[in-house]
Amino acid sequence: MNRRASTLLTGSILLVALVALATYVKVGYSEVLPGPTYDTLGEVDGSEVITITGGPDHPTTGQLRMLTIYEQRQMDTFEVVKGWLDGSLAVLPTEVLFPPGQTEQQLNQEQSDEFQQSQSAAGVVALRHAGYPVEVFISKVVAGQPADGHLKTGDVITSVDGQKVLSSGDVGALVQGKPAGSKLVFDYVRDGKPGTTTITSVTADGRPRIGVEVGERQPSPIKISFKLENVGGPSAGLMFTLGAISKLEGLDLTGGKTIAGTGTMDEDGNVGPIGGIHQKMVSAYNAGARIFLAPADNCAEAASDPIPGLKLVKVDTIDTAVSALQQLRNGQEPALCTK
Repeated sequence: MNRRASTLLTGSILLVALVALATYVKVGYSEVLPGPTYDTLGEVDGSEVITITGGPDHPTTGQLRMLTIYEQRQMDTFEVVKGWLDGSLAVLPTEVLFPPGQTEQQLNQEQSDEFQQSQSAAGVVALRHAGYPVEVFISKVVAGQPADGHLKTGDVITSVDGQKVLSSGDVGALVQGKPAGSKLVFDYVRDGKPGTTTITSVTADGRPRIGVEVGERQPSPIKISFKLENVGGPSAGLMFTLGAISKLEGLDLTGGKTIAGTGTMDEDGNVGPIGGIHQKMVSAYNAGARIFLAPADNCAEAASDPIPGLKLVKVDTIDTAVSALQQLRNGQEPALCTK
């Protein structure tokens, strides 16, 4: 074998070895890909995604599509390079998506818990929108503490210092939002009659307290149920809520169109940011949506890498989301995402 042939053979062997190495050796990167979408007004595997019992369940038109992403671990070098070249994908260091020390089982449980919480919040907010407000009530008054003699077990708290109380967490947040020693005005309902009292907070366990425990209830004969398997995380909250409102109140939120969106939902009706916004925009467009409801906190990111033909509508609460859809249906322009 002459020298040139030997060099070519050696080079070919090295090339094959490098290709094999790039294909089989995993590197510390993971990938976020567009996932499937689901119509919260429709069915999956023959079952309605949202069902309402004990109250109206109106027929709907159009689609309200919630969006998902895939997260792929254990990428090889070729997959990383391919992902970097594909604008619809996101390649990130594995520790960004999967925190060190957290097992896959722990991560799956966390995502399952967040998904259940998103459904719970969606039901609470939809019922409140339909006229069934959450009642935050005093479940216990600690003897000798500031609230003793001012509030009683069973009192329904409606506001603190003029700020409406929409969930049990609001009471603690409003009390602890001011330093110990502050005078706080509580509006409440006791035995059907409104009342007002002023309570001065004290320091307990290192925080401002008034010495009460609170609970919440939502008196309603209506039950809203959600059925969607093999999905995790909190980002379906917004579309679950809109779907429940549409079915419960008979509101035509879509105007017969396919609307997609994403965002977390808390029990106060606030829409929160999510991950994988661009991948979800790709999923939305591929599903036929041309309107995309984006959390306000994701707007700059979404608008910096837009998809032609996909209108990015800015929402920060359930009320702004409903209002934006009504504006679109009436031929008006709602607030849009900007960089």
